Amino acid sequence: MYLSREEMHFDFRGARFELASSEDRKLLGWVFNQFLYGEVTGIQCGYWLFRAPHLNAAAFLAKQAGEEMSHVKRILRILNLLHESASLPHPAIKFLSTGMMGGSWGEHVALEMALGEGLVLHVFYAMEQTIDDPEIKKILRSAFEEEESHVRFGETETKAWLEKHPTDRNHLLTQAWIQVVALRFLKRFVLKKLLANSTRSGGHPVLSQFGEFYDHVIRNFETRIQRLGLSSVPVSKISLMGGIARLFLLPWYKFRSRFIWKHKPLTGSYLEDPVVLKEALRTSAQPVREL
Repeated sequence: MYLSREEMHFDFRGARFELASSEDRKLLGWVFNQFLYGEVTGIQCGYWLFRAPHLNAAAFLAKQAGEEMSHVKRILRILNLLHESASLPHPAIKFLSTGMMGGSWGEHVALEMALGEGLVLHVFYAMEQTIDDPEIKKILRSAFEEEESHVRFGETETKAWLEKHPTDRNHLLTQAWIQVVALRFLKRFVLKKLLANSTRSGGHPVLSQFGEFYDHVIRNFETRIQRLGLSSVPVSKISLMGGIARLFLLPWYKFRSRFIWKHKPLTGSYLEDPVVLKEALRTSAQPVREL
């Protein structure tokens, strides 16, 4: 990955949630319900499987769809262990998960996979570090290993997309900028939500570090944007006027992406696919066998 586990790691200095506390269970229930919605959006894999640009991408998406649906069951299991019920996510989570759904393959792999699932990884790591329940830890470890593969795929495909379509860089950067703005807006709500639910004297050992953790996540998000090749400077360095100017151009970018970046479906292009061509070369190099 363009960001290692070590870079994404945040040191909570041994702080833990107390699962014996109904307050902590309710709080974690809210957090995992945000995850639950994000994993259910894994059905979008079907949309992109139909529109996969090559056979290797189709094979990966078919595997990913099964993994995302298994994550839904795992999170439901975690909610059960916490004695919490499934509930609706915050509207900002809906926006980041489905409102930002890509209109092109480049948008999907850059914004949803490399950047979006990179965000999810940070929280998975944090939850695994701050929850002592062995079953929950096991579920989280298995989930984030799969999420890491999704991020790596998104990074690789983003690089290939930008090499083929370098003019799409500004469009992708504009949408990444919008995600950063949304995350900063969401921070105020999340801090208020989490701290309002904590009545522990002296402050909650985990939540008292949440603001610092959130800033760490956003910094890494901006770093990943740079390492993806979308921007040469941190997104935070883009001026407000520059961001607004980009925003006004977004409808044009979105309209253009619906038509310019279209490609043949695999049913019409599979014979020219690298996987098929490689096999054809291997077959032609072999001596003819008598039947």
